[in-house]
Amino acid sequence: MEIDVFNGDADGICALQQLHLARPRASELVTGIKRDIDLLCRVTDRADLAGARLTVLDISMAVNMACLQKILAQGAKVFYADHHKAGEIPDHPGLKHHIDLRPATCTALIINDYLSGAYPGWAVAAAFGDNFHDTALKVGVENGFAEDELARLRELGELLNYNGYGRDLDDLHFHPADLFQALQPFADPLDFHGESPALATLRAGFADDMERALGQEPAEARDSGRLYLFPAAPWARRSAGVFSNAKAREEPDKAHALLVASGAGTFVVSVRAPLATRKGAVELCQQFATGGGRAAAAGVNRLPEAELDTFVNAFFSGFS
Repeated sequence: MEIDVFNGDADGICALQQLHLARPRASELVTGIKRDIDLLCRVTDRADLAGARLTVLDISMAVNMACLQKILAQGAKVFYADHHKAGEIPDHPGLKHHIDLRPATCTALIINDYLSGAYPGWAVAAAFGDNFHDTALKVGVENGFAEDELARLRELGELLNYNGYGRDLDDLHFHPADLFQALQPFADPLDFHGESPALATLRAGFADDMERALGQEPAEARDSGRLYLFPAAPWARRSAGVFSNAKAREEPDKAHALLVASGAGTFVVSVRAPLATRKGAVELCQQFATGGGRAAAAGVNRLPEAELDTFVNAFFSGFS
């Protein structure tokens, strides 16, 4: 039995696409919105894990550690690739891991290296989606992609990433598992870009949502960063990741924070460290109960309104 556990953003989807192209197989897909990062815990209570093969992509091993250990104890074999906080990696014969915490890489690029560059276009698209534009361009040029092809890979990565953001699956245009299955027939991401009706749907939704998002002014702007507040609306939730990435590229020496109201007395927070340093985002977010991520990009899943002022002060002082 094969189980694929992967983040529902561009990075997780494109990493899995490469692995399925290298070794086609039928598998059970376990995924969700981008902020569903404890995905391994969805499978720990199963009775059929002995001998199962799990592929785990683009979710923090530290967050999933207890569930990973339970799965390994039940006799499963686990292949784990990621670029988020790992914690102390278990020394277990059933675990093979490829963890790379460098600030300018992503899981799809890790898989690209693992597969000796067999399907670089998917890794380049994922890197664009994860806001690693310099790395994406470098890898793309090294692999012979022309300027117009890189532009299409960038749009593909950003649209796949856009689809992963929302409060729940109902906010998304496509369930990430369905989107991955739409990719499967395409070895070349440029063919998917040119032929897939799913991408046309994402393109139209993206244009509408981003028009609204880009019309928003900062709630507060200082020399060290800009902070935005969005209302509790589907367009705000869907655009959060791409908007945050765009603002970070717009002023690479500043940090950026986007707080989207949940309508239930909390905010969902996205933080981007200055692209010039790619440091400090996860340290800031881990000061709050549901915070996590990586050095360059992190978030808080549920920031109570009572802690808003504390967060604002910590944001501006942390990046000053």
